[in-house]
Amino acid sequence: MADDDTSIKVSRQTRERLARLAAERHTTLKEMVEELAAAMPTAAELAEREQRARAVLAEHFGVEVTDAELAAAARLRQTIARRRTAA
Repeated sequence: MADDDTSIKVSRQTRERLARLAAERHTTLKEMVEELAAAMPTAAELAEREQRARAVLAEHFGVEVTDAELAAAARLRQTIARRRTAA
């Protein structure tokens, strides 16, 4: 079965960057975009991972992670990301 290809609009700068990245990896721009999309989890996938991780921690280690702890961890990740982009 053939793929159902479509087009996406990005800035010229973004397209050129993606093309450079694809060339460096000896792949096509299409494959590069598909890999990037596959690597980024959706909100539902992240929520599922969170639930599985919480279940493992509770079952195997007796650790119950609270919503407040998860929120604090999220804030920490955001702070780290902001500092990384500012550097």
